[in-house]
Amino acid sequence: MNDKIITRFAPSPTGFMHIGSIRTALFAYLYARKNHGDFILRIEDTDKSREVTGAIEHIQESLEWLGISWDYGPNKPGPFGSCIQSDRLDSYRKYARVLIDKGLAYPDPYTAEELDVFRQQAKDAKKPFLYRLHRPESFAEWDGTKALRLKVPEIKRYTWHDEVRGELSAGEEMLDDIILIKADGYPTYNFAHIIDDLEMGVTHIMRGDEFISSTPKFLSIYDALGIPYPKFVTLPPILKDDKSKKLGKRDGAKDILDYREDGYLPETMLNFLALIGWNPATEQEFFSLTELTEAFSIDHIQKSGGVFNSEKLLWMNKRYLDKLSIEDFIEYLKPAVAETISKLPLFDEETYHRLLPTIRERTHLRQAVKNEFEAGEYDWVFKDIDLDTKILAWKNDSGLSDVLPRLEKLINILETTDFSSPEAIKEAVWPYAEEIGRGEVLWPMRVAITGREKSPDPFNSAYIMGKPQTLERLKKACAKIV
Repeated sequence: MNDKIITRFAPSPTGFMHIGSIRTALFAYLYARKNHGDFILRIEDTDKSREVTGAIEHIQESLEWLGISWDYGPNKPGPFGSCIQSDRLDSYRKYARVLIDKGLAYPDPYTAEELDVFRQQAKDAKKPFLYRLHRPESFAEWDGTKALRLKVPEIKRYTWHDEVRGELSAGEEMLDDIILIKADGYPTYNFAHIIDDLEMGVTHIMRGDEFISSTPKFLSIYDALGIPYPKFVTLPPILKDDKSKKLGKRDGAKDILDYREDGYLPETMLNFLALIGWNPATEQEFFSLTELTEAFSIDHIQKSGGVFNSEKLLWMNKRYLDKLSIEDFIEYLKPAVAETISKLPLFDEETYHRLLPTIRERTHLRQAVKNEFEAGEYDWVFKDIDLDTKILAWKNDSGLSDVLPRLEKLINILETTDFSSPEAIKEAVWPYAEEIGRGEVLWPMRVAITGREKSPDPFNSAYIMGKPQTLERLKKACAKIV
């Protein structure tokens, strides 16, 4: 077998990139990069009935967004030729001819109706349908117009080694004369992926546990061809939050680019998916792609299923958002809020930049920020407020007559205050608030600036609005009281 580690990710172009598929790609990529090997992106497009236009581009875009690069792929043929199965039909026919010459493949002589009769007979007898029990005694010459079937070389119990699960086995009931090449000339998955892996030199095959039951069929093809087995690496399933079953489309599993649309960062998705079913054996929880590559080991892939914890994903995205520079955070928000904020009557960039730290502090996803803007959460910043003076008074005040002198004093203080930060504003106002009473001073200050009972603290509110607007709103509040 090839001394160089070669792994592959081989999706079908069906238009949906499930997170389970992405994790498979990630693990295969990490293992190849860790061992200075090659990672191949192969497109398995032999079932044309399921192919979706643009799906190959979608697959590439998904991996590129995450930073998963390939050495050979649909846009970069290898020394073995194309990485798209429909371009490789000659290879499958070549190896089909090898099996025919060995007496281990034959054309299916039966019609669909005849096969239905055999299936019904098996059902009536309460037995599984096995095509090999109806294998013809002699084989016709294959002319390419009928399906080509494998003649199972030996009916036996198969035992094989899995790099994660250890020794696995399955009995002869799993073996049958499966179709290798369909009547339309395209190979089946069972046959094509084995030929591709052979010609591409793939050393390690990473895939989900749903393939375990099919492995004896694959092994019978390896044996028929007389080629060595690659190493099998079975990845654990990704489970729903409640651990009840595998996460699937019906359970809310989304395409990977839907997570991008929602506002999850690629670093978040890589880090999160890597930790579903793999344990770094350290206390480290946050990894860059480079760090994941250095730490990754097949030995630390777990056997049992890993949980897709939606709350942890959201929490992790928040941690990565907190690491962004303010410039990158602005760019991050743009797809979600650009159109909405452009319609705000008093919008200006300087005020928006002062608001950003407040937005950032509470943001886990940009979609939530868009929703907040559309719900009017920040209208007090970018629209004129209609102050209801009844909410200006603090709970201990006897009435607005107590509020007026405090607002006037605040105006005097703030007229000579540095507005360069919320902390500078607090430093100027705090002694007066301590003297009179925090609630008595800070409540009317905040309400006068924002027009709301619930809003950021008065120092942040004043900083966001800026000195001229803050003073103007405090003066308007005084005028309304009088």
